[in-house]
Amino acid sequence: MTNKWRSSEVFAGAPNAGARALWKSMGYCDGDFAERPVIGIANSWNTLVPGHFNLNQVAEQVKKGIHRAGGVAAEFGVIASCDGVCEGHRGMHFILPQREVIADSVELVVEAHHMDAIVLLASCDKIVPGMLMAAARLDIPAIMITGGPMLGGVEFDGRKTDETSLHEALGMLTAGRISDEEFHSLENLCAPTCGSCSFFGTANTMCCLAEVLGMTLPGSALVPAVHAERLRLACATGERICEMAREGLTARKILNASSIVNGVRATLAMSGSTNAVMHLAAIAAEAEAGVDVMELFSRLEQETPQIVRINPASKWNTEDFWMAGGIPRMLKNMLPIIEKDAMTCTGRTVQENVTAFRFPFPKNNEVMKTLESPFSKRGGIAVLRGNLAPDTGVTKPGAIDPTLHVFTGEARVFDSEDDANAAILAGKIHKGNVVVIRYEGPKGGPGMREMYRAMKYLYGMGLNKSTALVTDGRFSGTNNGCFVGHISPEAAEGGPIAIVRDGDRITIDVIEGKLHLHVDDDEIRERFESWTKPAPKVTRGHLALYSKLASSAAKGAIVRAE
Repeated sequence: MTNKWRSSEVFAGAPNAGARALWKSMGYCDGDFAERPVIGIANSWNTLVPGHFNLNQVAEQVKKGIHRAGGVAAEFGVIASCDGVCEGHRGMHFILPQREVIADSVELVVEAHHMDAIVLLASCDKIVPGMLMAAARLDIPAIMITGGPMLGGVEFDGRKTDETSLHEALGMLTAGRISDEEFHSLENLCAPTCGSCSFFGTANTMCCLAEVLGMTLPGSALVPAVHAERLRLACATGERICEMAREGLTARKILNASSIVNGVRATLAMSGSTNAVMHLAAIAAEAEAGVDVMELFSRLEQETPQIVRINPASKWNTEDFWMAGGIPRMLKNMLPIIEKDAMTCTGRTVQENVTAFRFPFPKNNEVMKTLESPFSKRGGIAVLRGNLAPDTGVTKPGAIDPTLHVFTGEARVFDSEDDANAAILAGKIHKGNVVVIRYEGPKGGPGMREMYRAMKYLYGMGLNKSTALVTDGRFSGTNNGCFVGHISPEAAEGGPIAIVRDGDRITIDVIEGKLHLHVDDDEIRERFESWTKPAPKVTRGHLALYSKLASSAAKGAIVRAE
């Protein structure tokens, strides 16, 4: 028996007969402990998450590919929760913290069993970045295959629907703009298949970024969940990971400064979810890439045109993005401004991948443009700073009406998402208001909930073009309207958002990258003198631990030992 593989420490020689016996009890045989790499399959399949519902089928194809390429497949489960199901109630407190648990659990299983390489199966918001964080931390051969997006639903309000359309529709129902029958019909028709939600939210943004970062096979991010090509890609992924194991192509040869720069560029070019900013920061930290992701966004936003426009920035959804050429065509269009020599899981560079890629569908200039003729000369994500966000705040100009890129209004302050939602639906928010939601950051929430419903309710109430929302929480990728999230420092850490009062004037200036509270410095100091840091909302369980250890959103909201 050879000692070529990490797994030989578990299986080689007479002293490890017990380990072999335990694996034989599950049907493994002597040939599985010879000169074959043990490939872990981190599978987040369950029947809780639509985006993960097909991953059992994907996993079977991955196994086929591994066996075909001479590897030994060893599958294990990873937790996953659905953002959409957990929105708007206490369940959302647990969503972001699970990212750290996912990264930790993958690390623990892989290291405990000395696996030689890993295939990561995920589709949704925190699961994809959590697994990429684990890959960067482990630095063994690693590749990802995602489950693919669902197809769009029935047309409503000028576009194909998705689950989030219901929250817009609820505002319309409350305002008397649609009937109960129309609302119920939409519930049955807005999400017609499994898969990650069809809009360009955090899930699909992160699946696209996994491909941009070089961690998936080219063209795989946007193939719909119900298409056979998804299964063929899974088989090819299983084959490729065995090759990567033999080549010694480890995760940090792919996840490094060059690929992170490409990830930032791509997020700007496709106006991805604001959550991607935080997740890229976390991946960069785990990869020890030596880059400041917030600084990259600040600097590159002004020189990276937005060339993709997908729902919520337009009527087009992720299936349309796929048919327009997806990530390969976008990267091909961006070759002059990206790190084109960055290594990928194929063993080839980004440029080599996109040059060789065969596009099955024609171009769609309404979905994807070129650097020379973009939708916008500036990127679709912006980092703001100012006396209300001394570190950073994050917004999404690609999904904000240009008339709202500079907005000044009067603050309506709420100390929780729940109070803000109730006020909006009760008709207590009016034109010219800036809704301020605080104590919803990583520590204060705890868990940094999404202010998703608040934005959808404003849309449904017809206020999305006359109000704004500022929060130390975060947003779903489907939100549009004028908003700034990820305010750092957060209220619970004594950030200035903690002392904002009703009636204060706030200016959001996306063009200049500023977020300003129109209160003089002396008044701010006086208010802080009377401010008392609130007691933790949670004192036991994982949320209590996360609240104590989580970094700020500006640093990726990660949990680190130091």
